[in-house]
Amino acid sequence: MAKKIDKHKLPNGMIILGEPLEEVGSVAFGFMVPCGTAFIDKKYKGAGRVICDWVTRGAGGLSSRELSDRMDSLGLHTDSNVGTYRMTFSAALEWECLIEALELHAKILLEPALEADQFELARELAISDYLGLDDDPRHKVMLKLREHFYPEPLGYNSYGDMETLKALTAQQAAAIVRDDFNMGDTIFGVAGKYDFKQVCKTLEDLFGNVPAKPVSKIKCVPSKGKYTHIPYDGSQVHIGIMTATVPAASEDYYNAQVAVSILSGGMSSRLFTEVREKRGLCYAIGANYSSLKEHAGFSCYAGTTPEKAQETLDVTIEQFEKLCEGITPDEVERAQVGLKSTMILRSESTMSRASGIGGDYNLLKRVRCLEEIKKGIEATTVESVTEFLRQNRFKDYCIVSIGPKEVNVDKIS
Repeated sequence: MAKKIDKHKLPNGMIILGEPLEEVGSVAFGFMVPCGTAFIDKKYKGAGRVICDWVTRGAGGLSSRELSDRMDSLGLHTDSNVGTYRMTFSAALEWECLIEALELHAKILLEPALEADQFELARELAISDYLGLDDDPRHKVMLKLREHFYPEPLGYNSYGDMETLKALTAQQAAAIVRDDFNMGDTIFGVAGKYDFKQVCKTLEDLFGNVPAKPVSKIKCVPSKGKYTHIPYDGSQVHIGIMTATVPAASEDYYNAQVAVSILSGGMSSRLFTEVREKRGLCYAIGANYSSLKEHAGFSCYAGTTPEKAQETLDVTIEQFEKLCEGITPDEVERAQVGLKSTMILRSESTMSRASGIGGDYNLLKRVRCLEEIKKGIEATTVESVTEFLRQNRFKDYCIVSIGPKEVNVDKIS
């Protein structure tokens, strides 16, 4: 496992991070630009998703087709997404083509064509994605859950809503690119086979003279409440549950990870065993840990029928509560094995590691190497996880349901 993390800061503030994986012949990188959903005015909700696509439709004098062809000629496997804090443009490729790929991405970030006809195409795709949520209620319920759990605007999702998407203009979207594509507050992460000095020199040549802009601050307001039901004419009820826990910067981070893995780390986990297998209440159930900078939560999804929805919710909450009453050495060991297995699989993906080191720095202002993560997982014990659970008891659940029938949450704390 790699132990070294490369780091360099450009004069304008751009952070360059690297994790060398010399045994591979590929490399992956990502530019994390401060243009996340929390920084875009709510009257433009969904604009980030449009922009993410629009800026790749021609740049640096290249048309949309020419830019696409150039990416293909370099063998780039590209991806882009919009998170809470940042918009990320990433790629994986053979290491020999890295410098050319960086030069191409500099055109996208600094010289996007932003043509009106291409804006309309990007917006239509965003609208199509938004409408597609109605056909994916499992995804939709979890998006709505985050929106209601986290303080506004931290819970905003990238899909926006139909009203704001239809009202969005090319001029408004271009202004967001102009104002929020701040190279001085951008995080660049690279993992795989690379020459770090060469990468730094290239990025300084490309971005070093781009002046930094003032860093925007987020003003938060309280979340929206305990329970929300979204009527949906179907044969299933989709339930999302979220409760607060410690953020990623906490000393209890690994205890939290082990705890949620005991709840939902496989077919021997408590939720799968007690809710699905023993009682047959649902066809799908699972929990995850989710963290922003200062807020975090355990989130849970359950898919069931209208007749079993109430009992599914009640038994799921019961399993959350029982976790605080005690865990076993076998459960901790299985959780540790599962977490380390996931870490090893991710360590073999350059794209995953490039994303991981950038994400770490975004949340923590430092990067945890794989060896540190492994030791953190192994250091957890029955006693440490139990004490964490006792000090951070589950309460103030936020619940969202989608389906033909509501659930009763009056007895839930």
